[in-house]
Amino acid sequence: MTKKLNVESFNLDHTKVKAPYIRLAGKVEGHHGDVIYKYDLRFCQPNKEHIEMPSLHSLEHMMAEFSRNHHDDVVDLGPMGCQTGFYFSVLNEDNVDHICSVVEKTLQDVLQATEVPACNEVQCGFAASHSLEGAQKEAQAMLDRRAEWKEVF
Repeated sequence: MTKKLNVESFNLDHTKVKAPYIRLAGKVEGHHGDVIYKYDLRFCQPNKEHIEMPSLHSLEHMMAEFSRNHHDDVVDLGPMGCQTGFYFSVLNEDNVDHICSVVEKTLQDVLQATEVPACNEVQCGFAASHSLEGAQKEAQAMLDRRAEWKEVF
């Protein structure tokens, strides 16, 4: 038996999931009643494929910016180190159907973008590592499989 670890995704059997998917990965309840819900937005099949870093970086910039146009309580959107997707954290939102809708609208915005927000040396720590075209390709691939997003296993 494998020892249970503190990080939720480390306890997920990555050989059993079927990307792409969106799943609730955890929640943290605050001392004053608010709850932060963390969603696993998995674009690529773990250990089989990944998003190239410039595309992942640009997709992160765009999704972090554009998702806030569709949800008032976005806490954060961050890329997974394995380059297979993102963690999307929102306040008081445990409705996966609504999150899927927010992600869909956000990815549509990515497809319409003509530039990557904050893609410069003043606003970004590695401004040379971006790909608008790559990010749009990944967004389209995720949208093309929209019907599968709630099928994790």
